[in-house]
Amino acid sequence: MGAVIVSAAASRRVYNELKRTGFLLLTDNVLPSVVSLVVGEAVRGSWWAHPRVHNIYDVAQPLGEHADVIVAKLVSGKNTYVHRILWPALIAVSSAREPWQLKGLSRMAHRLLAAVDEQSELRTDSIPWSGGARKDSPGEATRLLERKLLVHTEEVHTETGAHAKRLECWERWGKRVGLETNRMPAEQAKRELEAVLAELNERFEGNGKLPWH
Repeated sequence: MGAVIVSAAASRRVYNELKRTGFLLLTDNVLPSVVSLVVGEAVRGSWWAHPRVHNIYDVAQPLGEHADVIVAKLVSGKNTYVHRILWPALIAVSSAREPWQLKGLSRMAHRLLAAVDEQSELRTDSIPWSGGARKDSPGEATRLLERKLLVHTEEVHTETGAHAKRLECWERWGKRVGLETNRMPAEQAKRELEAVLAELNERFEGNGKLPWH
């Protein structure tokens, strides 16, 4: 019972902080993160090895599934929880298809992006791959698309019990959550996200970066 109460209190505290700041990293040595808010200090190395790993997981997992929260590789290529107040800016930037997003994509990444554009969504376990260079594997290509904010992804459990990711185009995701793509100009959206991160960097002497920097 005590652990449940602790997790519930921590969940409320973390969500309130996320709502106040706009986004939180999952873990970071300097900037505010879910891990540091649960533990009370920054955790260096993998938080999976921390004594309070179960407390961290019990807060992080439901936070990512909250109706007002989305997880994206927004800050420094790390999992970043983004509150609904910043969704218009996030979707405007992510769906802009600017040069920084398309430069350096692998062959498989181009293939996946085209498939998502055509089908609106797909799962990584449905993508045929005969092996070859690691950068052209479906998993690596998916991670590249995530870092470029070109698709929205979610972890799924397959029918066989394995893990896979569902890739979804931003237009489909926006419709699901009641947003319209490109309602905000991309430059305005970038300035809004930059302002939030700049304030956090200044306050905590951090060096977080956004994907287009």
